[in-house]
Amino acid sequence: MSKEFGDFQTPPALVADVLKCLNVSGERWKRVLEPTCGSGNFISALLALPVPPREIQAIEFDLAYFKTAKRIAEQTSSTRIIVQQAKVFDLDLQQNLSWSESGRLLVIGNPPWVTNSQLGVLKSNNLPIKTNLKGLRGIDALTGSSNFDIAEYIWIKLIRELAFEKPTIALLCKTSVARNVLKFAFDAKLKINNASIRLIDAQKWFKASVSACLFSIEVGADKPCYQADVYSDLYTNEPQSTIGIIGEQLVADVKAYERSAFIEGVSSWNWRQGLKHDAASVMELTLTSQNFFQNKFKEIVDIEPDYIYPLLKCSDLFHGKTDSQRGVIVTQKRVGEDTYILQKQAPQLWEYLCSHADIFTQRKSSIYKGKPPFSIFGIGDYSFSYYKVAISGLHKVPKFRVVIPINNRPVMLDDTCYFISCNSLEKAILIACLLNSSVCLEFIMSKAFADAKRPITKKLLQSINFKALLSCIELEKLIMQASVEYQRYKPNSDIVNPEWHSSLELLSR
Repeated sequence: MSKEFGDFQTPPALVADVLKCLNVSGERWKRVLEPTCGSGNFISALLALPVPPREIQAIEFDLAYFKTAKRIAEQTSSTRIIVQQAKVFDLDLQQNLSWSESGRLLVIGNPPWVTNSQLGVLKSNNLPIKTNLKGLRGIDALTGSSNFDIAEYIWIKLIRELAFEKPTIALLCKTSVARNVLKFAFDAKLKINNASIRLIDAQKWFKASVSACLFSIEVGADKPCYQADVYSDLYTNEPQSTIGIIGEQLVADVKAYERSAFIEGVSSWNWRQGLKHDAASVMELTLTSQNFFQNKFKEIVDIEPDYIYPLLKCSDLFHGKTDSQRGVIVTQKRVGEDTYILQKQAPQLWEYLCSHADIFTQRKSSIYKGKPPFSIFGIGDYSFSYYKVAISGLHKVPKFRVVIPINNRPVMLDDTCYFISCNSLEKAILIACLLNSSVCLEFIMSKAFADAKRPITKKLLQSINFKALLSCIELEKLIMQASVEYQRYKPNSDIVNPEWHSSLELLSR
């Protein structure tokens, strides 16, 4: 299995740093288990300690790695070492590990950074048996229909099957895996505490562009705690933040959330996601200097202009660029609308789409199955509102932008963006000012995980209670700020003197 699929053998220098960080010694932990030992770098480092563990057990499925680790194990007589060639998924860790020593147990290592679907592509047989490991109502079976990290499965197996040992478990993994394990432990009422996340430079150690960490927990606590201090590296003594469960949700910064939690609630307005078409090469256009549109194949696109709308993407919103030269073809005004009417209403468009029909038939998402040809999603009356308040879902720092028409045409957003549709510029400006307030931004940042693929989600945005937010903002300062913002957009409004107080009254309902 290649690095592309998560097979990262831990460099000896990183192994040494991990052992130093954990203060590993045979005096502290007489027994060590490595559930996926690879070529044996952790075993070598453990044996080189001034006081090595009395007993080490290791598991490895790959035959070449197993033989290498086995040779390392045979070079010592002072520590009892057992290396099994097996899939950790197939073992009962309570029944199939035969310890000769007693004493505290440390579980350590670096399980694969790979998902079950990636292993499936490789036709690997190193997969867990399909089962609803999490056993929670309302979610897909972890190893059934859903895609999951192999490391997450291993974590949960270790916690459950070794609970009677009350071990310390410390594994290198993606930070997303650490968060999922913490949330699952809470949901399943698994007794853990003293959790910590120490960030590592995955690019330096593994040439991997992913957020990763040393995640450590203690199992079998009388008083479980579902919070984890987050440290910037393996060496720092002071945490930079604490993630944890508040209520029943996992938040990114416990202290910041506690300061702003009064905003938590249900949004007065519906947040919408932008257009989804999965055919950017055909549907997204660029206005050239010669004032004609071309697609990503560099083809000139000569179709009925009524079906081309200005387009903003998440990077435009983040950088405050709201005068894009992009366009997007909109084939429907609501989800599921018949598209065959385009044959008569927009024959040039229909011919263009048909000439690229293969692009649409290659769309993988199941949402397009059984729908009219050239269907899109994230479309409705709200898409055509002239004024919107929008935000990028992909950027770490939340920045809300007022979106106004371009050339008297409502602007469309792509599916990396979220927005509220507004019936007036004044309303849009007020909402944007509210959302960009320091207290609201702190609330969002306390819930958003910066390393997530999509830090800002619809679920997060829908949890902002506008009435609660309004109640903590000085209204006169808000109106003053809105008045300043209004000057930027004044040419796009017929109103000379906006009635801010009336608009605020409408917002507070």
